[in-house]
Amino acid sequence: MGSLEAAVVGAPPKRSPLLRSSPPPAAGRSSLHRARSRLARFLFSEKVGYVQWVLTVAAFLLVIALFQAFLPGSAVERPGGGRDAGGGGLAQIQGLDFGEGIRFVPTKLLERWERESREANSSASGAFGGGPPRRFGLRKPLLALVFPDLLPDAMQLQMVSIASVLKEIGYDVEVFSFEDGPVHSVWQTIGVSVSILPITTKQEITIDWLDYNGILVSSLDSRPLISCLLQEPFKNVPVIWTIHERSLSLHLNKYAANGQVQLLSGWKQAFSRATVVVFPMYIMPMMYSEFDVDNFLVIPGSPAEAWEADSSAKQKHHNLKENMGYGQEDFVIAIVSSQFSYSGMLIEHALILEALTPLLQQLPYVNTSFSSLKIGILSPNLTATSRTALEAIAQKVGFPNSIVENIIVDQDMNNFMDIADIVIYGSFLEEQFFPNILMQALSLGKLVVAPDLVMISKYVVNGMNAYLFSKERVDTLSKILLEVVSNGKLSLSAQQVASDGKRHARNLMATETIQGYVSLLEKVVKFPSEIAPPKPIEEIPVKLREEWQWDLFLNIRGMDNLNGSFKRYKMLDKVEEQFNQRNSANTSASFDEAFSSIAWEEEKSIEMMNAKRRIEEEELKDRSDQPHGTWEEVYRSSKRADRARNELHERDERELERTGQLLCVYEPYFGEGAWPFLHQTSLYRGVGLSSKGRRPGADDIDASSRLPLLSNSYYRDVLGEYGAFFALANRIDRVHKNAWIGFQSWRASARKNSLSKEAEAKLLEAIQKRRHGDALYFWIRLDKDPRNPQHLDFWDFCDAINAGNCRFAVAEVLRRMYNIQLDWNSLPQMPKDGDSWSVMHSWVLPTRSFLEFVMFSRMFVDEMDALAYDDHHTSGHCFLSMSKDRQCYSRLLELLANVWAYHSARRMVFVNPESGAMQEQHRLEKRRGQMWIRWFSYATLKGMDEDRAEEADSDRPDRRWLWPQTGEVVWRGVYERERNMRQQQKERRKQQSKDKIRRIKKRARQKTLGKYIKPPPDGADNVNTTRRR
Repeated sequence: MGSLEAAVVGAPPKRSPLLRSSPPPAAGRSSLHRARSRLARFLFSEKVGYVQWVLTVAAFLLVIALFQAFLPGSAVERPGGGRDAGGGGLAQIQGLDFGEGIRFVPTKLLERWERESREANSSASGAFGGGPPRRFGLRKPLLALVFPDLLPDAMQLQMVSIASVLKEIGYDVEVFSFEDGPVHSVWQTIGVSVSILPITTKQEITIDWLDYNGILVSSLDSRPLISCLLQEPFKNVPVIWTIHERSLSLHLNKYAANGQVQLLSGWKQAFSRATVVVFPMYIMPMMYSEFDVDNFLVIPGSPAEAWEADSSAKQKHHNLKENMGYGQEDFVIAIVSSQFSYSGMLIEHALILEALTPLLQQLPYVNTSFSSLKIGILSPNLTATSRTALEAIAQKVGFPNSIVENIIVDQDMNNFMDIADIVIYGSFLEEQFFPNILMQALSLGKLVVAPDLVMISKYVVNGMNAYLFSKERVDTLSKILLEVVSNGKLSLSAQQVASDGKRHARNLMATETIQGYVSLLEKVVKFPSEIAPPKPIEEIPVKLREEWQWDLFLNIRGMDNLNGSFKRYKMLDKVEEQFNQRNSANTSASFDEAFSSIAWEEEKSIEMMNAKRRIEEEELKDRSDQPHGTWEEVYRSSKRADRARNELHERDERELERTGQLLCVYEPYFGEGAWPFLHQTSLYRGVGLSSKGRRPGADDIDASSRLPLLSNSYYRDVLGEYGAFFALANRIDRVHKNAWIGFQSWRASARKNSLSKEAEAKLLEAIQKRRHGDALYFWIRLDKDPRNPQHLDFWDFCDAINAGNCRFAVAEVLRRMYNIQLDWNSLPQMPKDGDSWSVMHSWVLPTRSFLEFVMFSRMFVDEMDALAYDDHHTSGHCFLSMSKDRQCYSRLLELLANVWAYHSARRMVFVNPESGAMQEQHRLEKRRGQMWIRWFSYATLKGMDEDRAEEADSDRPDRRWLWPQTGEVVWRGVYERERNMRQQQKERRKQQSKDKIRRIKKRARQKTLGKYIKPPPDGADNVNTTRRR
């Protein structure tokens, strides 16, 4: 495919030498001598005045200076020391070679695709005795096409044509748009459904993008969808973003100058989210190079020029020539060039102007003083100095001032192109694509004359839909012009060529564009094993893949008279307005804050001093009143206060309502993209598989904090929603206190398969009345799953979604779990009895039965991990998928609950999610003789679980082992060890108490130093004498 092989993205644009000196051919020297003689006669003619001659020489020297500044040497030294002169055309400029100019190649992108292709081929062999991955082709791949609106334009025409081909080769397509429009009926005509998305920049789009194998986004205005796809779980959905507007690239310098870094980083983040960013022209990746993260690609071709030509023809003014200042008899020639700027452009225009001089003699003069020939050079890339030099060149070759004109304004260029009779492509630069300016000229019905460049000769035929001249001999251009111009007008043959060129331009490069997108989807989109691969594009009708679908737009073409500039800039204006509002709000807040700080500085200082004094007084008061205690008592009281505060914070209204319920249904999710699909009632509770994507303010469970294994991104992806099962079962009494437990995938809500209010009420009634006993209630059936349109039975469907290796994987895992001989390959029977099975992890169980199921699942997942970890973790390839897959065996685990419930003799009841009607599946009496009850009994599983726990607790093996990381490690020895530890602690406390008493008794006491005698009272003479009477 030409568009992908020659296209270019990824590596920074490199400029190859545009002008290289090479030895000119020997022929053509006479032409150079003739050119020199004409120049000499012109300069030394007597008709030229002295001042005019001086000005001409000054202009000529200026041109020479410019050439010397931008071009390599004017001649090449021969080995013998001599110089060689040139011949006619480019050879007259002494052998200048213009090379291939700027080339844009997606080097890293192509290398990545090649590497993925090699890895896919190398991983096609089977693993561990299983067969090679097989594709079943149960359904078609599904693509989503996203547009900003459904108004008729060239983009809609292109995507309708591409979608028609995609549907023909085997894709299913759905269209999403932010605004409705007339093209809605066109999509319905080709059998494509259309949905209107809410106009918002927040993540409020309630579409499960995981249902789509790829998303094709058109236009910069569709950025709100890119913002939604930046969040998990949609970050890995392949996105192809087609950008045809240049408006954002023209704003980048303004954003950088104004310091709008956040605005730039937001756009850069959006560009990096796309798997591939597709541009229709090779110059656009260079314009958006600031956002390039090696995901740019060019698929050239678009009906934009033909569409604009048709639209302008309906609005064309009959007196456009007169409005622009030209006469009706004027013969207008437009000289256009490459969209790239390079140093050889001036000399190319000089050669073209010299080749046009013979027309001065053929075309008549008006009023004997003004020529009817008008030449416009449409080159917006020329600088003011270059334009001055070009005017001097035009005068030198013989054109008066009124004939040659430089046109640089876009609108003036378009108007001049409309009135031109001939369009000459005046660039000799070899490019990678057919020039858009020539496609515009052909679409307008203009006679195109161009050099025989490779990319031009590939799409037009000389003399049939355009005229080509040799770039090595520009003098052939004069011969072509003399042939196509007759009596001041185009000849009849030239008019026929122009008419054929217009018809040819309507579908020019349509094949390359359509095949480019088909090939790109083959490289970007990875199809699961249940999806049928698309057919080769060569098998569809030729007309469908080589033409745009113009017929579908015949009845709505009159509705496209809209303000194109308004449509082009409306998203940019919206984004800038929101950014400016945020900045102005922040600025005004900071201004008010600064003003307040100046006005109330003294008052604030007084308040701060008073507050400080008040705090000190309160602290002193607390210190005086607070009783003293040990540090241990302070620590316990602080922890008690923290626990009380946390419990008070967590117990919101939904938690209080949930406490008295029999059932709690948990909704595992990963990332902000799943938030719109989660329920807000007390019956449901979210389980965030990652702490980063949890809902703020919600009473959700952080699964990664309860099970550290989920902090590992590998196991979070490979386990999927099973990670929530293991996290809740780990010390379940701390978070779940209900008798029944249930789970519902957020994708069930996205598919409108979640329980209705009526179904919830009937399910709770059946649980309360224990109508079915220990049963598994489920509400999403296998036979209604969109992945199973052919209604396959259990094991066939499991094989279909697991690359044909489901049976082998389950048999091998069970053999390892139960330690059976190597030649055992039996499978638990899952009969096809007309009933259905559960999918998408949407079921309800008694909490006790759930713990038993988790006990079985932990052992199963452990052996599954031992079987697939080495290859999957190192290479990314899993024997249960066709390509690199982060989920690996998560699709197999999705069906595991059915195997356990069936063979553990539990009832399985289907609940209609809308009406709540219940129907028992696979009745117990029909299962007799088919269940593996001893294998799945609680006693058997508990014994196996304790054996693993004893090994992990006692032996502590040093091998990589997943089982201890998936939950609690509990066996009989753990209880005995805990009892012994409690007894030892009790004995230790008794011994410490005895030791303390012994120390108190043996404490040394100080003897009394003396006896205190109370002195006699005052007035007593002698207390030791007796009174006589």
